[in-house]
Amino acid sequence: MSTRKEEDLLGTLEIDNTKYYGVQTQRALNNFKISHTSISQYPQLTEGMIYVKKAAALANCEIGLLAKDKADAIVKACDEMLRTKKCYDQFQSDIFQGGAGTSVNMNANEVIANVALELLGKEKGDYSVINPCDDVNMGQSTNDAYSTGMKIAAYSSLDPVIAELKLLIQSIEKKAKEFAKHIKMGRTQLQDAVPMSIGQEFQSFADSLSQDIANLEYAQKLFLAINLGGTAIGTGVNAGKGYKEAVVKHLSDITKRPYVTAKNLITATWDCGDYVTLSSTLKVLAVRLSKICNDLRLLSAGPRANIKEINLPEMQPGSSIMPAKVNPVIPEVVNQVCFTVIGNDIAVTMSAEAGQLELNVMEPAIAKAIFESSEILTNAMRTLRELCIDGITINAERCKEQVLSNIGIVTYFNPYIGHHEGDLIGKECAKTGKNVREVILEKGLLTEKEIDEILSIENLMNPTIIEHIKKK
Repeated sequence: MSTRKEEDLLGTLEIDNTKYYGVQTQRALNNFKISHTSISQYPQLTEGMIYVKKAAALANCEIGLLAKDKADAIVKACDEMLRTKKCYDQFQSDIFQGGAGTSVNMNANEVIANVALELLGKEKGDYSVINPCDDVNMGQSTNDAYSTGMKIAAYSSLDPVIAELKLLIQSIEKKAKEFAKHIKMGRTQLQDAVPMSIGQEFQSFADSLSQDIANLEYAQKLFLAINLGGTAIGTGVNAGKGYKEAVVKHLSDITKRPYVTAKNLITATWDCGDYVTLSSTLKVLAVRLSKICNDLRLLSAGPRANIKEINLPEMQPGSSIMPAKVNPVIPEVVNQVCFTVIGNDIAVTMSAEAGQLELNVMEPAIAKAIFESSEILTNAMRTLRELCIDGITINAERCKEQVLSNIGIVTYFNPYIGHHEGDLIGKECAKTGKNVREVILEKGLLTEKEIDEILSIENLMNPTIIEHIKKK
């Protein structure tokens, strides 16, 4: 294996010459063998770091601190990587790491420097031509470069979440329209309540999730305020005059997003509250999704000895011992994803709280939790939509029969016979097995025509007090 020697503060290391990363990334690989999850598995973070380095090179060139030939080489390297995904696999440092993200920042500096050197026809590691720290990292520290790269990535990570959530809502709303005229029993505390349409139940699912679109879009906008230009702690040390304004302008142009400099760069360097807001928003979505999946599992429970109002698509055999058993595996897996997202929210909360003084060194844990939650929620919603929601059917006659034979519909007669009389009717129905209609007719409380009007499908789904029926 061909190697090259690279040197840092702690000495020299042999680096595989096929690798574009350098000595500091190699030390991170040696030190942090934690999760077997590398930065390369979160391409949005890789891209975020490349955007930062490109914007920094353009800004430093604009203010006269970085020679144009070096800036051009760095920008060309960044463009090549963004266009072709070249060397994304070279971002190998573990997502969990000490150093507040220094390993990720140096990983980016080294890879971009070596890609630039290769484009110039130079050997990897020839840092006298393009230097990872002095050139690629000019005017930056990990504390503003990594922080900004993370914010770019956090913004990007929400795009697929929002897009997939909208598709899921559309799918549920389609089912709501399909099932709009089919009656069923509503339930409270797992007990029979009053009738509703199956469509109304599904529309309530959709409307609940619709709230999360606005929440996610609000959280996303928080990440447009960045601390790039603050360098080590927010005072701007080592950043040239005009750099702060120039780098934000270039970053906005590159990403086509309206980035702005945070109001207080010292605060923005340590404060991770925006991540707590984002994680909490993802948690709320997870809680709603999990509740909906619980309901789907309950409503499809059976096939003979339970509710069985709806049928979920049969995706795989459900038992190694019980023949003909099929389980609700899609809602089950979505539940598990939601539990993980809820757990990740705790990790984000504790990591944000654990920052000391002018820097939060726990940002890598925040990154892992946010990116994982966004990715698995996106995949879970797609799976739920394609393999479950789109294929749901209903057992309409069973639902209707459960309504008409249910004691709970005596509630609809309260305005006409009074609550106490309804209690007596419900008690007699439970004792004799008769239905509400039969008992009311036997007692002569209402006519058959009046009962039919009260128990019409239209009135059961959209109940109103029928004025011409006199209270007895």
